[in-house]
Amino acid sequence: MVKYLTSNIRPIRYITSFVSIALMVVSLISFAMNGLNMGLDFTGGMVTEVQVDDTVTHNQLLEQLQPTLGEFTTVTHSDEEGRWVIRYPIPEQGADVNLSQSLSAVSHQVSIVSNSMVGSQVGQDLVEQGGLALLVSMLCILGYLCFRFEWRLASGSLLALIHDVVLVLGFFAATQMEFNLTVFAAILAILGYSLNDSIIIADRIRELLIAKPSEDTKTINDQAILATFSRTMVTSGTTLLTVAALWIMGGSALQGFATAMFIGILSGTWSSISIGTVLPEWLKLEPKHYLPVELDSAP
Repeated sequence: MVKYLTSNIRPIRYITSFVSIALMVVSLISFAMNGLNMGLDFTGGMVTEVQVDDTVTHNQLLEQLQPTLGEFTTVTHSDEEGRWVIRYPIPEQGADVNLSQSLSAVSHQVSIVSNSMVGSQVGQDLVEQGGLALLVSMLCILGYLCFRFEWRLASGSLLALIHDVVLVLGFFAATQMEFNLTVFAAILAILGYSLNDSIIIADRIRELLIAKPSEDTKTINDQAILATFSRTMVTSGTTLLTVAALWIMGGSALQGFATAMFIGILSGTWSSISIGTVLPEWLKLEPKHYLPVELDSAP
C-alpha cells in the first residue's frame, strides 16, 4: 500500500481533483434545480410537548403521528421519562388535529404539556442568520489562511472548504432530505474539521518549500501528502466510526446530522489531499515565495 501510494500519489491527486470539480458542478446544478427541503426550524410549524407512558418508544410515536401530521413530523425525547417534543407542519385550514386522540392508541396516559407555533417569519430569520453565520465564518477562515500562508497556498485550502460545503448541500438538494438546524450545525462542524486537515498538509508543504528550495512544487506536494497520510487516515477513520455510531443508534433525530458529517468528512479528507495541493500548483506556487525578502531579491 505504501509503495503504491509513493509511486502513484501524483496521478491520484490529479484524478481526484477532476472528480471533485465534476461533483461540485453536479451539486451546484442539483442545488439550483431542486433547492433545499427546509425543515420546520426554517419554515415554521407547531411544537407540542406531550407526556405519555414511559414504555412508549420513538418509533411508535412516529408511526402513529406521521400518517396524520405528515412525513416531516419529528419527535425528540425531552429531559424527563415519557416526555416528548413533537414538531410538525402547521395544519391546513379546516384540518382537525387531535394529538391526544392519536396518541391514545399507543399510550394509556396522554397529556399535552405545552403547545406553541413557530411562525414563518421566525423561520425566515433563522435562514438569514444561518446564512450570515456561514458567510462570517468563511470570511474569518479566509483571513486566517491568508495571514498564516502565502495566498497561493491559502487558496487551495479555501477552495477545499467550499468544495466540502457544496457537496453536502448538493447531496441534500438531490435527495430532498430535510435540511434543519442540526444539518446546519454539521456544516459548521465540517468547516472546522476540513480546515484542520488542510492546515496540517499546507503547513508541511510550507516547511518543505523552505527546507528544499531546489525541489519543484509538485514533488514537494507529493512528499507533504505522504508524510501526513497516516495521520489523515487515522483521524478520518476514527471520526467516521463515531459518526457511523450516531447514524446507526441516533435515530431519525440525528440522521440528517450524521449524514452531513459523514459526507463532509469523506469529502474533506480527499479535498485536502487533492484540491488543497493541486490548485497552488496551477497558481504557480514556488519555493521562492517563502524565501526571506533579502534572499529573494539577491542577485
